[in-house]
Amino acid sequence: VESLIIDTLNGLKENGIDPHTVEAAVNTTEFRLREYNTGSYPRGLTLMLTALTTWLYDGDPLALLPFESQLKDIKSRLKSENRYFENIIDRHFLKNSHRATVVLEPDTNLGKKEESDERERLDSARKAMDKGEIEKIRENTRELKEIQEKPDSPEALATIPTLKLEDLEQENKKIPMAILEREDVKILYHDISTNGILYLDIGFNLHELPQKYIPYIPLFSRALLEMGTQKEDYVKISQRIGRKTGGIHSSILTSLVRNKEETEARLFLRGKAVLSRVPDLLGIIEDLLSNPRLDNQERFKQMVLEEKARQEQSIIPSGHQVVNLRLRSHFSESGWAAEQMDGITYLFFLRELVKKVDDEWPSVSATLKEMLQILLNRKSMLVNATVDKEGWTNATTHIDNFLGKFPAKDPRHVEWSPKAPDDFEGMTVPAKVNYVGKGIDLYRRGYRFKGSTGVVTRYLRTSWLWDRVRVQGGAYGAFCSFDHLSGILTFLSYRDPNLIKTLDVFDETAEFLGNVALDENELTKCITGAIGDMDAYMLPDAKGYTSLIRYLTGTTDEYLQQVRDEVLSTGVDDFRNFAEVLRKARKTGLVKVLGSESAINDAVKEGGLPLTVFEVL
Repeated sequence: VESLIIDTLNGLKENGIDPHTVEAAVNTTEFRLREYNTGSYPRGLTLMLTALTTWLYDGDPLALLPFESQLKDIKSRLKSENRYFENIIDRHFLKNSHRATVVLEPDTNLGKKEESDERERLDSARKAMDKGEIEKIRENTRELKEIQEKPDSPEALATIPTLKLEDLEQENKKIPMAILEREDVKILYHDISTNGILYLDIGFNLHELPQKYIPYIPLFSRALLEMGTQKEDYVKISQRIGRKTGGIHSSILTSLVRNKEETEARLFLRGKAVLSRVPDLLGIIEDLLSNPRLDNQERFKQMVLEEKARQEQSIIPSGHQVVNLRLRSHFSESGWAAEQMDGITYLFFLRELVKKVDDEWPSVSATLKEMLQILLNRKSMLVNATVDKEGWTNATTHIDNFLGKFPAKDPRHVEWSPKAPDDFEGMTVPAKVNYVGKGIDLYRRGYRFKGSTGVVTRYLRTSWLWDRVRVQGGAYGAFCSFDHLSGILTFLSYRDPNLIKTLDVFDETAEFLGNVALDENELTKCITGAIGDMDAYMLPDAKGYTSLIRYLTGTTDEYLQQVRDEVLSTGVDDFRNFAEVLRKARKTGLVKVLGSESAINDAVKEGGLPLTVFEVL
């Protein structure tokens, strides 16, 4: 790897960087700086953190905030210096003697060795202590436990600034949306100021695909963007995207629809460009959809191996999400489909696909081509556009021409037949910690959603689960979440040294809620937090996409206002009622654990937990 890096840098220095790559890099960077898209992070907070980068070390806090002069200087140097970036590579990388090479080597016996070393150190330390020292450690432990279990005093809590209910907005903020139809395609348009940028999402109905193709969808979406077209290889098309647009990426949605049994499953191509570049954006997307290279075996295998590595790499850092996805796959078609495309099932599929690409490539390539043929149907497409009225007027003609170039076929809905994994699973990975999850279907137990549920679950996360699983149990995190569309409540722990003890805490939640003493101040804080979740910070592109998701899932403004009203009117009785629902439903819950082999085997043998145990990593 080190040789590959150095040889590549030397090659760029000697042979020069492709001018299109330079143009793409400059355009992408300039677009990012001008758009300043911080996602769900407030822009002001991001600016503050950026300023701290220099400010903390007695530098100018404003040094990193302006960018016009730096961009102008770089563009000027590119014109006046033939080898501007090549010289930077030579000076800062190749001729830089301050370089370190770090190699991490795997050791399958590391866990056992560390455990043995730890036991040896503890035994040695204990032997060196007299009875008085041992008793002092016991007393310190008792004192620590007492501190952990003792609630904060009212006087201490009163020092924390809090909002009052009258400080909260009573009305939901609505996102403007108009439903249009052009060239047999339904268009959702959001009249929002975007600083001259068009955000365009093009959705394809995944429920037109046969079930056997579901695991291919993430790779198929990457193939459209990363395998090139008949006219441009994947390097050239990537350069073109960087030169002409603010970026194009894919996104997959699987969700239940409110008050319906059906699943909404869509693949979106999401692009953005300044208004003068809208024809370029649409032209690129047209080429990607009309003439993709889906027969490049070598490139596709690279993508499969990358995808496999990414999935394996993410399992331990994101173990709670893996467990949550696995749990939810039992309860709905949408949860099952999501796990097929991003869970343990998907990882196992990728491992098999690596072999299949080598041995049965014509079959794999034919699958990708058939998926494109099925999905490319403007009668089942959905377009989502976010831009102000003037920008929309300028873009409309180009969008109409773009949509008219795709075939129009009668849509067809393909039935899927989900098959859930075993109810109780222990998934082993080489880690010392566990990710413990329990999932319960409350709707099947007769529960009906109220906005107060968001208040209750937030309180559980910040009090009961925090204190018992994190503070006392030693886990890095503990969560519970309720999906108002499916009725599924999941409890999760993150980097947890325990297993059975954590499941006991989950099961004791009903008793905690049933007996909790909430004063008015504590209840107000819970309500404020739930309203904060509902009023999450959103930039223009996020507003448009959120409105799209709400439309597809049947989440209307009227429904959201009802939920808000119920949140604001939450009382102690709502906590008691939720406790009663949990008390009746907890025995029906399913358990999934991702963690160390020893902990899972102990839970089976000593704890009597009926887990189906299998190795993931």
